[in-house]
Amino acid sequence: MTKPLYTPEQRAKRDGTVWTLVQGILAPVQFLVFLISLCLVLRFFWTGEGEQSALLSVVVKTLVLYIIMLTGCIWEKVVYGVYLFADAFYWEDMVSMVVMVLHTAYVAMWWHGGFSPTEQLALALAAYFTYVINAAQYILKLRRARLQAAGKSVEMPLTGEMGAA
Repeated sequence: MTKPLYTPEQRAKRDGTVWTLVQGILAPVQFLVFLISLCLVLRFFWTGEGEQSALLSVVVKTLVLYIIMLTGCIWEKVVYGVYLFADAFYWEDMVSMVVMVLHTAYVAMWWHGGFSPTEQLALALAAYFTYVINAAQYILKLRRARLQAAGKSVEMPLTGEMGAA
């Protein structure tokens, strides 16, 4: 038996806060921005065209990431009482930190200059790879929450424990 993702009190807080709606809107927006940027980055690598569009698209993706992370921290505080690393989302938050570091490193490279577009966009692809892993974590967590709410058994390790994946 796994630990429920939400206590009844936490579920009520989740359902009663505007931040749940904000996250529900921002997550697909961020994913759309990611897909557009990924296409621009890959276009640059395949054709050598669209350098500035590709470079700027990663900055836009990073800004959207910062917004969703900030509002996600507020959501986590409302629901779980902590801004980050609530037991229920510990590993998602850990990977989110890696995603943030890589995106921030990209912006630093872009801002500082002295790096080729290929170097910058290679780092962006690494950041995007970790973002996809993180997005998958959250999707699986949402699926788990829906199944638990429906009263179905979910065989996943207890939150905060790292299971063999």
